[in-house]
Amino acid sequence: MPQEINAANLDLATIIRDGDHVVWGQGPGEAQTLVEKLVGQRHRIGHVRAFIGGISYSGILKPEHADNIEFTSYGAVGELRKLAQAGVLRLIPCHLSQLSNYLRIGLIGADVVFLQLSPPDSSGEYSYGTANDYMQAALTHARVVIAEVNDQAPWTWCDKLPQRDRIDYIVHVSRPPVMLKARPIGQVEQSIARHVCNYIEDGTTIQIGIGAIPDAILAAVGDRRDLGFHSGLISDRVADLMEKGVITNARKSIDPGLAIAGGLLGTRRLFDFADHNRSIRLMSFDYTHNAGILARQGKILAINSAVEADLTGQVNAEVAAGRYIGAIGGQGDFVRGVQLSPQGRSVIALPSTARNFSRIVAHLSGPVTTARGDADLIATEHGIAELRGQPIAERIKRMIKIAHPDFRESLEREARAVHG
Repeated sequence: MPQEINAANLDLATIIRDGDHVVWGQGPGEAQTLVEKLVGQRHRIGHVRAFIGGISYSGILKPEHADNIEFTSYGAVGELRKLAQAGVLRLIPCHLSQLSNYLRIGLIGADVVFLQLSPPDSSGEYSYGTANDYMQAALTHARVVIAEVNDQAPWTWCDKLPQRDRIDYIVHVSRPPVMLKARPIGQVEQSIARHVCNYIEDGTTIQIGIGAIPDAILAAVGDRRDLGFHSGLISDRVADLMEKGVITNARKSIDPGLAIAGGLLGTRRLFDFADHNRSIRLMSFDYTHNAGILARQGKILAINSAVEADLTGQVNAEVAAGRYIGAIGGQGDFVRGVQLSPQGRSVIALPSTARNFSRIVAHLSGPVTTARGDADLIATEHGIAELRGQPIAERIKRMIKIAHPDFRESLEREARAVHG
């Protein structure tokens, strides 16, 4: 049976050893009280290696904490960007479909795991609450599991519920999980959404990320019927569409009636909607990003974003102005996985410019996150370029048409110099 400890009396220096690898959840799944304790007691604990997912909005971690904590992540989204900019975040390039296995086989160490769980239901079963994603895999070899049982975390249905006998310590807390409010939607995002929505028919299953463009797309599909949902994260706007009967998941060829995701990312409105909601199922990344599962989805549209795209369809979603700002994440998994389905399509959606620079470029300034061989649809506010099955010369023409008009002439010159 797990030992219950009052948060005020928790001394991690008696639990965590010098040199241990510590893993905790990302986004709303972050066990905030335990992370605060780790940061506050780090000098007594000793050197710790922490894997912190790829998304954090809590603001708990600071660059100065790297004096005793070695931070590792698969991305730098939200507050993690500050750690990356300070040079104290070690980044692992990987697809999310690989992450769970990296934890299982020990490529990513997990001696100590911090879980955020919801309180047990009437049957005495705990839930992973806001984030399932890679947490089950993290438990595989853990010497110590500490559960932060948060009475403000929703109880959610998952593919597998946490077992009490796997927990060593329980710390009861009552605090809002980390939340993320929707960003304002501008005219550019609305224009992109109008183009993308031409590919969303009744019965289409959607995979979508976070940010103003995904929000604009979800805000624009209110007249569709029986949409499905299968993605890494569920947002407030997905809850809105489910409540309105737009997303019913009724026509999904796999998991009918269920909205599938690895975790929740939104506000209290989403957490309350997801609480004990049988139409939402939080699954591990092994399932949400599995190519075999995506190939069985039928009519599915994967919608992802990018920093820039070149004239042949290559996409950089990781580095801007020489700084790592994102992650490979699930983009590669979904871009390729959905196209294994006979009715699957993939779109990369991005504004045509940023700070008066074109985001449609002749040469990428960062790494190739998605290869040109996987390119399908590229969308900006100026239209959509259909690239799948097209030769390089035709791709260049179509990409220039969706670039901002101010840059089309220069892109044509650059294209002639490179491709003739």
